[in-house]
Parts: sequence; structure tokens; C-alpha cells
Amino acid sequence: MDRVKKTEEEWRRELTPEQYRVMREKGTERPFTGEYEKSKEKGTYLCAACGNPLFDSETKYESGSGWPSFYQPVGRESVRTEADDSMFMTRTEVLCNRCDAHLGHVFDDGPQPTGERYCMNSVALKLEKEGEKK
Repeated sequence: MDRVKKTEEEWRRELTPEQYRVMREKGTERPFTGEYEKSKEKGTYLCAACGNPLFDSETKYESGSGWPSFYQPVGRESVRTEADDSMFMTRTEVLCNRCDAHLGHVFDDGPQPTGERYCMNSVALKLEKEGEKK
């Protein structure tokens, strides 16, 4: 996979202020406010910063958490994880493996077959609807 490396100034020019806050400064959008939280459209969720395929709509489910949730990424190379000790708790941060954008967190309370809940920020995602593939 080709890695995407840009300066923070380049990211600021390319991302909206909210995307920059979430994806580059590890922020979180407010629960139940994201564009994809209730979406049932079919397709592939891409990284909003670099276009890396992250999640298939077939793995999206209603978690009740207030953020779009998936039980697995499209592939092991799509995302990477790191320990996150912010907010007075230990969580597992999920990052785009291509551009290092912060996407959200993964928890071990999801449905089968994986038991994982990838809890993502809508602003970090872009849905490529079925049939739109270029």
C-alpha cells in the first residue's frame, strides 16, 4: 500500500475544519450527529482524507452508541490500532493505515462473527455507494 504523507498545512487546506479536528487532532464528533450513523446505503466506506477502503456496508450494524459501527474492516491492511490512554481511560484507537488519520476506536463488545465494534466518526468516512466505483 502506498503511504500518504502530507504536512499539517496540506491537511488543513484539504480537510474541513471538523475533519481536521477529528482526523488530525484525534477529536470526536458528538454522538448521534454524524452523517452515516443511521445510514443503510450499500457500498464501501473510504477514509475521507485519502480514499483508502476501510469498511464494507455489509459489516455495518446498529450499535446504539451514536456513531457508525462495523464489526470488521475490509482487510487487515486497511486500518491499524494503537493504545489510547486519553480521557482518563484506556481504549484502542483506530487509524487509517494509509494516511494515519484518526478514525475512531474499537471495542470488544460487538456482534459475531468478530465480537468487535469499530466505532467510527462519520466525518472521517466517505461512502462510495454501490455502482459509484470509479
